[in-house]
Amino acid sequence: MTDGWCVIPNALSRETIGALDADLAPIYEATPFCEGDFYGGRTKRFGSLLKRSPHAAALAQEALILAVTEAVLSPWCDTIQLNLMQAIALHPGAPAQFPHRDQDMWQGVKGEVEYLVNVMWPLTPFSVENGGTIIYPRSHGSEALNDSMPERSVVAEYGPGDAFLFLGSTLHGAGANRSAEIRKAVVVSYCLGWLKPYENQWLAYPPAVARNFSPELAGLIGYRQHRPNLGNYEGVCPSLLLTGNLPEHIGAVDALRPDQIEAVAEHRTSQGAAT
Repeated sequence: MTDGWCVIPNALSRETIGALDADLAPIYEATPFCEGDFYGGRTKRFGSLLKRSPHAAALAQEALILAVTEAVLSPWCDTIQLNLMQAIALHPGAPAQFPHRDQDMWQGVKGEVEYLVNVMWPLTPFSVENGGTIIYPRSHGSEALNDSMPERSVVAEYGPGDAFLFLGSTLHGAGANRSAEIRKAVVVSYCLGWLKPYENQWLAYPPAVARNFSPELAGLIGYRQHRPNLGNYEGVCPSLLLTGNLPEHIGAVDALRPDQIEAVAEHRTSQGAAT
């Protein structure tokens, strides 16, 4: 919250990251290069990682990172959600990416609200030479309203097992890959639970897929309501779709915050007294 980013060393074991890398290797190979100057013509990207490798869930549900994310975002939401999980491969010759703030995908008020927390999980070591992420310290929060480019930038060097966190309001971009190696990583992003996520989680993980996830992971990808009543299915929590016991007819059930429950109850009582 002071600098807009941090690195957590040894957040997960190298064995877990290596197993994920092995699962994703053939998908990296088969995926075409991106089109467009922002995504990068020398870059490969693909999502839906939770159904591509059983090891991806460990990244999405790392306890310390979830705790940090909830502390950062909870002032503005009832629950957080997974914004995206994306594998990225920056190939040799890739130019530096346009500096940007990921929060700008949403046209809400800036400078006051944090919309998301990003986590870069390297599958290969990150360095200046191979296009490690360029970060602009203290460019977050109210500084996001400043249109001038910050004078200072840094490239943190870290490797598999480490986690690089940065706020959605922090200016950043991939560096140029001037090496002969492919720089690979998985980005896990969390956002406010009432936002439309970058990756359409319900298409990536429809009920037939999501019912194989733990209740906690299913909730993280959107199979839970955000009070009051947001994201419901037929007026109830969408987790009902994962039970295999879906009634033909469903009665709606309130999903309100405690303050709303109290206000509605008082209103109901006053209506009863009036009659």
